[in-house]
Amino acid sequence: MLPAPLREIGFDQNLGNLVPLDTEFRDETGRTIALGEYFGKRPVVMVFAYYDCPMLCTIVINGLASALDVLSLVPGKDFEIVTVSFDPHDTPATAAAKKAPYIARYKQPGAAAAWHFLTGEQRAIDRLTHAAGFRYVWDKETKQFAHPTGIVVLTPDGRLARYLFGIEYGPRDLRYAIVEASSGQVGSPVDSLLLYCFHYDPLTGRYGVAIIRVIRLAAGVTVVGLATFIVIMLRRERHDRPPQGRWTRRYARARLQIVSRHPPD
Repeated sequence: MLPAPLREIGFDQNLGNLVPLDTEFRDETGRTIALGEYFGKRPVVMVFAYYDCPMLCTIVINGLASALDVLSLVPGKDFEIVTVSFDPHDTPATAAAKKAPYIARYKQPGAAAAWHFLTGEQRAIDRLTHAAGFRYVWDKETKQFAHPTGIVVLTPDGRLARYLFGIEYGPRDLRYAIVEASSGQVGSPVDSLLLYCFHYDPLTGRYGVAIIRVIRLAAGVTVVGLATFIVIMLRRERHDRPPQGRWTRRYARARLQIVSRHPPD
């Protein structure tokens, strides 16, 4: 039987719901901001963590950083990253200390301006975590927070689009989640084609091959290929065959010559 704290934690997937963009937090510089300041133009990758966490939160952020390291999308241009502490005792100073090593590691241009580490009061934390479906508890025995692991991808207007669970996040899954959240405004035409073939599974928080879609796409490609082949062959046949009028004129002249040489009795 699970310990009581573990029975109370988890992610409720509130897909499509809006997060409270008017909720105020403080960034790592101490500036008070409304959450909506990071929305409006591009998708947002959000992770919940508290900055004095002895192990799990760091592992989660490390997993995100590893995926970001190989992601070709550009932070600040294609997406924003928002890390939110759910410990009201965290301060801008602890947020800045947590941010520093990740920015030193994440070499993409614009990363420092695009990755935000926030702290806030309990009421603000409760509003955001409740909206995002992030359930956590304080464990008095260990004097630590018990919490789920995962990241959330939101649309530019602040709607919950995708949940990726665990402590490691495949760069492909993260890219697809960002592309989907952007409604095609981020990524390439190839991404759109691949998203047709890959399906998001909310139970696992991963993208898998959608067999039926792959079969349909293969069938469509086959039909187009056959049609193209038929059109090419018909055009080639018409090009190689002399025009009908030329054959008719030749036949008429030949017949006239035969008749003139051998008039009928």
